[in-house]
Amino acid sequence: MTTTTRTPVREEEEGARAPPASAPPYRGAARRPKRATSAASSRACGRSPAVRSAPLTDPFRAGFPRPCAQLKGSLHRMSSVLESAPVPSAAENAPPPPLAAAQSDRPRLAPILYFGGIHVACLGVIWVGVSFTAVMVCLALYALRMFAITAGYHRYFSHRTYSTSRAFRFVLGVLGTLAIQKGPLWWASVHRHHHRESDRPADAHSPIQRGFWHAHVGWILMGAHSDTDVTRIPDLASASELRLLDRFHWVAPVLLYVGLFFFGQHLAAAHPSLGTSGMQLIVWGFAISTVLVYHGAWSVNSILHLWGRRPYKTSDFSRNNPLVAIYTFGEGWHNNHHRFPASERQGFRWWQVDFSHYILRALSFVRLVWDLKRPPQTILDEGRS
Repeated sequence: MTTTTRTPVREEEEGARAPPASAPPYRGAARRPKRATSAASSRACGRSPAVRSAPLTDPFRAGFPRPCAQLKGSLHRMSSVLESAPVPSAAENAPPPPLAAAQSDRPRLAPILYFGGIHVACLGVIWVGVSFTAVMVCLALYALRMFAITAGYHRYFSHRTYSTSRAFRFVLGVLGTLAIQKGPLWWASVHRHHHRESDRPADAHSPIQRGFWHAHVGWILMGAHSDTDVTRIPDLASASELRLLDRFHWVAPVLLYVGLFFFGQHLAAAHPSLGTSGMQLIVWGFAISTVLVYHGAWSVNSILHLWGRRPYKTSDFSRNNPLVAIYTFGEGWHNNHHRFPASERQGFRWWQVDFSHYILRALSFVRLVWDLKRPPQTILDEGRS
């Protein structure tokens, strides 16, 4: 005799013989013989004998165990509640307005503390004093880092207005990180977005859209543009050394800080007549010089979209300003640049001062850079009309 493995009940309670050995196995059309269930086994399973003998066609019939009956009632009540619930209107299903979606774009504590702290550090000049050496170090580092931002971060990484080797490209990237404006990939991604959305609502730093101070410094404190959007820089994102610079952009400024301190201490011990010290070089060469670079670069975003001449009728409010061009090494010819961003030279006329162009031109003579792009004659003629 064969026994089933489902319910261990006694044979005398089973009330039925096992199928003969010659019975065909259950395969589709061949039906398994029904078992007769006694009253005792039915009560053991929580069913009434009368109901157990009926075919189970409805899974929620009353003959199921008590927990199943309770589940049936709960499901029916849930169905009735869902049917009576009000349907949300189209206005309720609509996405939030842009201003509500932009509430996450709020000032962050870390950049507020940093930018505020480095401005306060400039007051250290009251205690460390001033010397000719410290001022010269300040100006030299300003010139080096302003060139790295304008000729490196802007004209090469953002617009690829000239060609260079992979090694010198890395040098430009390292020098750019000394300005403490993040890495070259982040800088280029934000700037390309600026050109695509210039003076429109999506522009990161438009004084036309959100005012002078937001364009000058406020946008840097927000979180909306804190990450690098590599989709805007597919031509740069594949370079492993540039990704490394973007990730560790803080290393070079830290080394500069430490180097300035020990250099100042060395000068104080070896040449006391210079009247300098480690802390004096940090205040002048690091804090004051960095703040000057910041406001020089930021003025391109703020001043040059509000004040100046517009020889080219571009779709934005970019302007040319000769005063800004002097201390930003040629970036003041902003309307020229927005008319033809592919040009390495932003001062289109001979009298438009462009120090970054002069330096790049000199570097082209020793083949560190080449293929410096120029505006076509049609663009130059358009500016004269």
